[in-house]
Amino acid sequence: MVNRYRTLLAAVATFATLGATLGTVAVTPSQASAVAPVSVTFAAAEDVFISQAEPAKSFATATWMSVCGTTCGSAAAGQRIALTRFKVAGIPENAEDVKVTLDVVSARTTDTTLSAREVTGTWTEAATTWNTRPTVGTTAVASHTGFTTGATAKLDVSSAVEGDGTYAFALAGTSATTTVLMSSRETGNRGPKLTVTYTEGTGSEQTDGPLPFDLAGTAALRASGKKVFAHYFTPYPLSLDNQAPASDYYARNYLKPEGESGKHAAYGGLLRDRPPGRDPITGDYALADFKTEVKQAIAAGLDGFTVDILSVTSAHWTRVQNLIKAAEAVDPGFKIVLMPDTNGLASVDSATFATAMAKLAASKSVYRLADNRLVVSPFKAEGRTAAWWSDWMKTMETEHGIKVALVPTFLDFNKYREAFASISYGFSNWGNRNPAGNAGLAANITTAHGMDKIWMQPVSIQDERPNQGIFDEAGNTDNLRASWKGAIDGKADWVQLTTWNDYSENTQFAPSRNAGWSYLDINAYYLTCYKLGCPKITNDTAYLTHRIHPVAATPSYAQTKLMKLRGGSTAARDTVEVLSMLTAAAKVSVTIGGTTQTYDAPAGVSAKTFPLKAGTASATVSRSSATVAKVVSPYEITATPYVQDLHYRAASSER
Repeated sequence: MVNRYRTLLAAVATFATLGATLGTVAVTPSQASAVAPVSVTFAAAEDVFISQAEPAKSFATATWMSVCGTTCGSAAAGQRIALTRFKVAGIPENAEDVKVTLDVVSARTTDTTLSAREVTGTWTEAATTWNTRPTVGTTAVASHTGFTTGATAKLDVSSAVEGDGTYAFALAGTSATTTVLMSSRETGNRGPKLTVTYTEGTGSEQTDGPLPFDLAGTAALRASGKKVFAHYFTPYPLSLDNQAPASDYYARNYLKPEGESGKHAAYGGLLRDRPPGRDPITGDYALADFKTEVKQAIAAGLDGFTVDILSVTSAHWTRVQNLIKAAEAVDPGFKIVLMPDTNGLASVDSATFATAMAKLAASKSVYRLADNRLVVSPFKAEGRTAAWWSDWMKTMETEHGIKVALVPTFLDFNKYREAFASISYGFSNWGNRNPAGNAGLAANITTAHGMDKIWMQPVSIQDERPNQGIFDEAGNTDNLRASWKGAIDGKADWVQLTTWNDYSENTQFAPSRNAGWSYLDINAYYLTCYKLGCPKITNDTAYLTHRIHPVAATPSYAQTKLMKLRGGSTAARDTVEVLSMLTAAAKVSVTIGGTTQTYDAPAGVSAKTFPLKAGTASATVSRSSATVAKVVSPYEITATPYVQDLHYRAASSER
């Protein structure tokens, strides 16, 4: 029976290797072990409490730590917070079934609740006061209610501990009643401790299936405080007319240059990819299709969709409501984040907009925080002023009884963040779609956290827009891996996959004609790394990605508008990439256009590129003369395309 719990590995191995475009990722077992559990306890390296009522005073010599809310001691500003730091070392890289608890001993019996939050920035036990306190995260990692004198309370902080390294936590409360905890200076060794419990993996697990690892169950993934949503774009549902794929609206009007009476002829047709086709179905086909997409997203490990709301009256509005209805029917735990699009809603007044959002908010599938605030993440939030959003939020509360947690998604975060800071729960931006643009993502996350805001990090595959005449160079899967590295290294609170299904910009993660499930399968690995720690590779898998013609190829169709490289993008390239996820080192033979090359691939995750050539592309992975994985791309490469098509195809050895 597969054990679907969090895995742990050395932090150095995790974070150094996740970003290596051609490197190996050391991974950990994800399957149950018969070995007895091991527990290792780490005493606090430093611990102290700070007091808002005495902001310049140090409590570094106190044998206790005091925690309470802002009204502590009947003061108007009397909050007390405890800070702890631990140094974790010696956890084996093959550890599995890992659980990490922050253990504190109470000096007093109280019916109070404490939450543990991550601490960033530098601080020392001796010098830290309220005035010099470090930044404390806005999201609770764990909480505990009820404390008894002399008893140990355990807070599960597994999601915040990535492996060997240094970790700091703040213990905070909201009650006026003081929770008193033993500090490390109290005699009897009763100060804060971090307990890591694990079993050592045998390294012998091998599984079959479409993924190279065992994906954790839905409950385990959702238990993580880190959320992953995908941006749903209503213009492109699975079907627009319930017709057979060879003759449906996509085939007739979006993929052909002459479609929609030739309006897309200049750029060779509106789309280059589409959702997988299906035969006509009876009944409410639109609702049935939305249910299918919700099931696909759940299977890929996602927490929900951020839905782009383009209108409050048209077919797009109907699709938004149907998507929410589908989530309710399939799994109410799959959440829909409301993302009003200021481009499409520019003419909608505040009162009408509030009424529409309140209608959607009535659904149990629409995402709310634990305090019941409705999460609203407007796309291009700067399309309305901060004052407009503030007034709208007041209308939502006074007229509809709904408090809003605003998470604006900006096109220009740095320009507008200060103006929106006072009304926002968190921040996000639409982001970049090339490795160069995604090289320094931690800066935005750090800035947001420094302003006590959560950060929703965009993660993307690629971006090619025929109708706009522009493209980004994704570098095969390089951009996908780079944007996930930024989210993981920067400790983003949430992630938004941009997008689930915007086929007009070729940014889709959803299963599609040109990539099948390949991008979602690759994404599932990094999603697991982000939420639970990188899983052990248990099934040898190879992915091939490539374009179907060189970037500079001239189409035979009389296309007058060609895509050009976006300014500031990574340089354009013509490459076939093999992304391998292997249980052990192996030989990989790659054949492109009749030419075969062989290389040694390490265990874990690695990527290698080869020049694009006309013909077919395939890769075979072998170990001890036996083939363990083989992928043949169904997409032929040509030097003379019919229309310009810069979308990276993808294929998997396991599907």
